[in-house]
Amino acid sequence: MSKKIYIRAKEAANHLPKEINASGISKISSVYVNRQPLKPFNTEDEKKYLKGLLDVTPEHVDWPKHTKEFWAEFSIPVGFEGVELEVGKDEDGNPLDIMDFIKYNFALKHPYVSISEAEMMKNSQKYFYIHDTAKKDLERNNHIQLKKEADKEFIKLNEDKMRRVFRVLGSLNPDNLTGEQVENLLYDIKEKSPKNFLKTATDKNLDIIAEIESMISAGVLRKIGNQIIFIDEVLGDTLEDTIILLKDKKNSGKLTTLRAKMKALEV
Repeated sequence: MSKKIYIRAKEAANHLPKEINASGISKISSVYVNRQPLKPFNTEDEKKYLKGLLDVTPEHVDWPKHTKEFWAEFSIPVGFEGVELEVGKDEDGNPLDIMDFIKYNFALKHPYVSISEAEMMKNSQKYFYIHDTAKKDLERNNHIQLKKEADKEFIKLNEDKMRRVFRVLGSLNPDNLTGEQVENLLYDIKEKSPKNFLKTATDKNLDIIAEIESMISAGVLRKIGNQIIFIDEVLGDTLEDTIILLKDKKNSGKLTTLRAKMKALEV
């Protein structure tokens, strides 16, 4: 099945006209690792993929010499628009284009090549990146599906649950906001981080989490670091620990006391 990828170079940081830069060609050249030229394959795969490309067969005594020379001289020219490689395989698992397949695997192992443009920009030692259009399409579609699921969950929220979700995700106290304000702000949160919104909105522990957050906001509970404290008693070293403690039926008295404290503040 055919699969195309592109190898592209980092944009030149100079003041030359675009047409001058466009005429330039960079190369991903051989590098040495432990005094040996970089090889993208293990011994068996090297024999499999280089067989027929060298002047000797894998069984020949000079095979190691020829493979070393092959990798020492190997390079991938990369023009301004990048280089397109066919990296797909047929039904038997054989590369559709053997040289493109070799170049691709060489690039994957090369220390100057990154797996994406974003990763390249984070590392000053990376000068090339692999652009996989299929991967980009899949990532974008996954994000679209995530947003669609978040939208579905948002539509299902009534005002009460909307306030509970906002109490967990928002930076303001929903008790001081109108219903419209909560909805507007929560919508913005959903658009910015659909994954967090969806996780919170569908969390089976949402009610108790929101209740704990409201107690912290009201001063009934204190949060120091990750610990949640009632007066001088540590209820949990983390939010998860506190949830487990308060959901335990044998601690129902503790939860009743906390709720009574909250109710007293409302008077």
